Amino acid sequence: MDVKPRPRAPWSPGVATAVGSLPGTDPLEAARVVLGELPTLPHLPELPARGVGADMIGRTAGLLVDIPVEVVPSGYRTAAHPGRDHRRAVDLLRRDLDALDEALADTRPEVLKVQAVGPWTLAASLELPRGHRVMTDRGALRELAESLTEGLKIHLAEVARRTGARIVLQLDEPALPAVLRGLLPTPSKLGTVAAVPEPEAVSLLRGVVEQFEDVVIHCCAPNPPISLLRGTGAAAVAFDLTIVDGKGTWDEIGEAWEERTTLFLGLVPSTEPATPPTLKAAATPALTLVDRLGFPRETLATLAVPTPTCGLAGAGRGWVRQALSLTGDLAEAFAEPPESW
Repeated sequence: MDVKPRPRAPWSPGVATAVGSLPGTDPLEAARVVLGELPTLPHLPELPARGVGADMIGRTAGLLVDIPVEVVPSGYRTAAHPGRDHRRAVDLLRRDLDALDEALADTRPEVLKVQAVGPWTLAASLELPRGHRVMTDRGALRELAESLTEGLKIHLAEVARRTGARIVLQLDEPALPAVLRGLLPTPSKLGTVAAVPEPEAVSLLRGVVEQFEDVVIHCCAPNPPISLLRGTGAAAVAFDLTIVDGKGTWDEIGEAWEERTTLFLGLVPSTEPATPPTLKAAATPALTLVDRLGFPRETLATLAVPTPTCGLAGAGRGWVRQALSLTGDLAEAFAEPPESW
């Protein structure tokens, strides 16, 4: 198979990162923890415990240009004018950036990751004024993707200006498998929204991805559509390796590595297990992966970035530091494997 050339990624062997969310409500503390434990590829933390506007949907909705949102009993809904809920989301993100500025007083990472909900999960989660999902209206869906793209451009430019770092954009698409399979309920709960064909799903995602230099698409489903996500032009795909259980997904992982696509592998538990894993235990799913697919173990140094299995919002604060530290240790071990491996 011919190997397709890809742009040089901004990460190098020995890099580790996290998915996004942390527990607590103090953005300064969260930023300091991330910068201390993941200095090679830190991220702008998300703190959903703060409530409306801090959760992943509200946070990204606050970035939209000319599409304000409001909270209704069923979730977030597009509104005619910006109101309290929209302003709260904008204000919370501003506080996060101010806290990051303060935490960066003594260090300036070369690369920084920020997260936002991707267009399909956002369109599946936001309602139109009549209660239907945005994804059910082609015109509204197109406008949402365009608004999200413009909002992300503004956001990433501001983060880059404040930090001086090269920015990696992570698009979270946890709802994408349900979108593709037609599993999302209608407002009446008596039926489901029609499944979206894969070419349409790729086209919308590609329209957003191609506007940015370094994009990672994250999907936490047991068997994420890796080939579809690679088809968007993203530089990397992120997923929880510990729950992958389908042969088709294993094959897609092999194809991804054959074409030199970086995979962000979720390996460290996102909540504290009864027995904290050793370095070898945490690495085992990745070691099994390369051995099963017939790749040299050096592949983990060049085409894998270890992460926790998902966001850490549900973890205790003690486990957060342990989990991030273990993730960093994994990255170092991938680059320089211990003799016992």
